[in-house]
Amino acid sequence: MTLKDRIVEDMKAALRAKEAARLSAIRLLLAAIKQREVDERIELTDADVVGVIDKMLKQRRDSIRQYRSAGRRDLVDAEEFELQVLTSYMPSGLSEAEVEAAVAEAIAATGARSAQDMGKVMSALKPKLSGRADMAQASALVKAKLTG
Repeated sequence: MTLKDRIVEDMKAALRAKEAARLSAIRLLLAAIKQREVDERIELTDADVVGVIDKMLKQRRDSIRQYRSAGRRDLVDAEEFELQVLTSYMPSGLSEAEVEAAVAEAIAATGARSAQDMGKVMSALKPKLSGRADMAQASALVKAKLTG
């Protein structure tokens, strides 16, 4: 069963269970997946779906920060629920040690020597870490290793 199929089945289950908030979050995700498929005229793979989910997670985290600063607890709660639903479809995250090992491997594989080579390292890392680790954290780690 593909990830997209699992999401569709979860939508049907939420519909049957009359879980309105969960159903809404899943429908938003399916709409984003469908939009990308229509825009690019392709059938998304599991990796592509994870990319869509990752983008939506970033949007939710940004919204939560903004709503917190505005004192809108009701909207924070709604966004956190959506964040929780979306996170359930992500592959298991990598530990900090696994991210560090992947960074070291990418630096060795690309032959990076200085901060100027950071783009090469990040492009080698992205397919391995996307959706499984915070790319901003990985970027900071690469920068520290190349400048330090």
